[in-house]
Amino acid sequence: MKNKLFTYTNVIVLHVLIAFAVFALPFLSKIYGLIIPFLGTVLVLNTKNKNNEALLVAGYVIGSEVFLRMTGGNIAHEIAKYEVIYFLFLGMLFKGFSYKSIIYILFMLLLLPGIYLGANVLGHEIDVRKAILFNVLGEITLFVSALYCFEKKITLEQIHFLLKALSLPIVSVLTYLFLYNPSIKDVVTSTQSNFETSGGFGPNQVSTILGLGMFCFFALLVLFSKTRNLQMIHLTLLIIASFRGIVTFSRGGVFTALAMIAVLIGVLYWYANAKTKNLILILSVCAVLIGGFVWTYSVVQTSGMIENRYANKDARGREKEDRLGGREQIANTEIQMFMENPIWGIGVGKNKEYREQMTGIVAASHNEITRLLAEHGMFGIMALLILLITPLITYFTNREHVFLLPFFIFWLLTINHAAMRLAAPGFIYALTLLKVRFKDESPSAVSGEPTE
Repeated sequence: MKNKLFTYTNVIVLHVLIAFAVFALPFLSKIYGLIIPFLGTVLVLNTKNKNNEALLVAGYVIGSEVFLRMTGGNIAHEIAKYEVIYFLFLGMLFKGFSYKSIIYILFMLLLLPGIYLGANVLGHEIDVRKAILFNVLGEITLFVSALYCFEKKITLEQIHFLLKALSLPIVSVLTYLFLYNPSIKDVVTSTQSNFETSGGFGPNQVSTILGLGMFCFFALLVLFSKTRNLQMIHLTLLIIASFRGIVTFSRGGVFTALAMIAVLIGVLYWYANAKTKNLILILSVCAVLIGGFVWTYSVVQTSGMIENRYANKDARGREKEDRLGGREQIANTEIQMFMENPIWGIGVGKNKEYREQMTGIVAASHNEITRLLAEHGMFGIMALLILLITPLITYFTNREHVFLLPFFIFWLLTINHAAMRLAAPGFIYALTLLKVRFKDESPSAVSGEPTE
């Protein structure tokens, strides 16, 4: 165990050092961005994806996406989505996929009319290929991830390693944020989302990945920290991620993390015995106390501005009319587009152009649900129903998957405030479809032979 802890601790330290190196020499970010797919490919090919290494590498890509974006390490803006698609396809070459995942093939087929329509109605001044790909690449990432994950047998211990793969690059994000902006007090002057406290990058996306980190560190603390040292490591990372998430002044990621943690505690409590339920109640009280400490510290560091932000007030404490930073107006225009074109929708990529004509607002969608309705019409509704219903149906025969509902919550809440700008929502959604067992009881595991 000591050896395992030492190795894991060293890997955490390595990710701290990566952030220091990139901050000092920014060009190293591009090298880091190239090393990930190279080493990931070597790992999957060498192991033949015996223990779902493709899933672990894809998880690491998800965790590193924001870090590479904020430091200019991506050779293309959407490269993380392409890498997730690539690694999971590579994994399926060794592991295959379940024929039952055909429901997600239907999901993609439902999007084709909107893609065809968009290709024919977009203005001549617009790059049609880029406009369409920008809007459907998130769904394609979800589709490939779902194909890989649907009823894929995986142990709780493998979920443990997946959470680590997701969270390790977030350690680099946290380190870089402190290097970029060591003093919160010096840069907070209003209640708007703050680029300075977000490493100079989009606060919404930084908040989203930090929220995911909050959940991962909490789950690792509660379920997978068997020693006092591991408990202290994960508790410290949870506190830091919570603080930095709050001071981005982008609320979506923090609210999502809190919802995921609450749901996980609820699921654990529901299935626990009487003795364990008492421990969970104590844990919940401790979580509230820690949350109160982090919140109080954040209020002090922001001179009370963060309190106004979450109360939907401006810097002077006056109530704002717009609760979601302009997102309501964008979503309302998309609902109007759907009402005007309820069957076929207006076509993929058209909503930004259409909105500008309607209102003069130049903005991409922040809500994947209203975008699906606007661009795909009734086909978007059917596609959305597939996404909503399928994981909930599988839950009844997959009760050991204690992370199913928290992962589902992450996808649902994230696509409502950040659409699918990141690869994370599509990938995390697919994790709800895994067939989780507490132990690997396959004959090959017992005999020591390679598992499927």
